[in-house]
Amino acid sequence: MPILKHAKKKLKQDVKRTTQNRKIKDTYKSLVKKAKEENSPKNLSSAFSAVDKAAKQNILSKNKAARLKSALAKHVPGKAPVVAAKSKVKKAVKKVSKASLAAAKAKTTSGTKKKPASKK
Repeated sequence: MPILKHAKKKLKQDVKRTTQNRKIKDTYKSLVKKAKEENSPKNLSSAFSAVDKAAKQNILSKNKAARLKSALAKHVPGKAPVVAAKSKVKKAVKKVSKASLAAAKAKTTSGTKKKPASKK
């Protein structure tokens, strides 16, 4: 047990913060578990919200929160076609951008050359 006054105060603060953090951690863990067991958009939304709150308060790191949310999104039915559609769109955009890049290069190489700057 602490003897000094500031150490006693710090112990009280630590106990209070520990209980608050434990409550948030238990909440997000239970909601994530529930979302994995029962695949519904409502459960997914509440789990996402709890994970975001925990990440905002530095109980979870941002990367772990992103990993959890990504894994949860895979469990929900009906989400896979959206991901497939997004990847098809990205591939199409890449093809178009490559073609336009090649056309732009052709224009610049076939044009006239610039005159070198005159020396004075």
